Amino acid sequence: MEKTGRYTFLAEPFHCDFSHRLFMGHLGNHLLNAADFHSADRNFGMTRLNPIHRTWVLSRLAIEMDEMPAQYSRFTVETWVESAMRYFTNRNFHVVAEDGRTLGYGRSVWAMIDTDTRQPADLLAIDDGAINAWIDKERPCPIAKSSRAKVGKDAPAVRTIETRYSDVDVNGHVNSIKYVEHTLDLFPLDWYKEHMLHRIEIAYVAESHAGDRLTFYREEPSPLNYNVRITKGEGDNETEVCRCCLVFR
Repeated sequence: MEKTGRYTFLAEPFHCDFSHRLFMGHLGNHLLNAADFHSADRNFGMTRLNPIHRTWVLSRLAIEMDEMPAQYSRFTVETWVESAMRYFTNRNFHVVAEDGRTLGYGRSVWAMIDTDTRQPADLLAIDDGAINAWIDKERPCPIAKSSRAKVGKDAPAVRTIETRYSDVDVNGHVNSIKYVEHTLDLFPLDWYKEHMLHRIEIAYVAESHAGDRLTFYREEPSPLNYNVRITKGEGDNETEVCRCCLVFR
């Protein structure tokens, strides 16, 4: 079996926006699905981890696209593990069109945690570090690694929402991609008629759950570049959940 996994998806019309292109949130879900398939095929996925009370948690994600998959088109997500440390692993993605053109790339950082304590777990202790056999340090990923966006204390709050049933995933907390979707909803429809989201980065800090009140703070450090901080709670109980960086064209 190769170190790189290749998984083909269809850009369903109900997953596309008014431009007949895939929503960024749905692309993010496909990338995470590819990561799940790849790890399962190589015996370090959930089927192996759940019985020993371990799981993967997404820590950072960066997606940079020159073109989004078109409605009804098939596209392939290639994914591979770039490196593995005691508590974190770096995984990359390459999004390829049907005709072989590169549509974009992604980078991600994953942590392994103990599902009982929610504390970091040593991923190299699983099967004597078997994940190391799948690391591909030679394959390049040309986009920059994700960075934790800096959001000033004076950034204005632009939206507050209460998380609902459809935000929560099988782990009982707000799904990673839901933060992406809520962040993209900070911009009006007319904005997307004039601009394309070229790159999004998100760094996860804490979990949130159904019923949590999320506040979105946004600033524009330079034209077409936005930083967003998402918090839960209010007053002395306000806690940072994640930060995003968005680059439009």
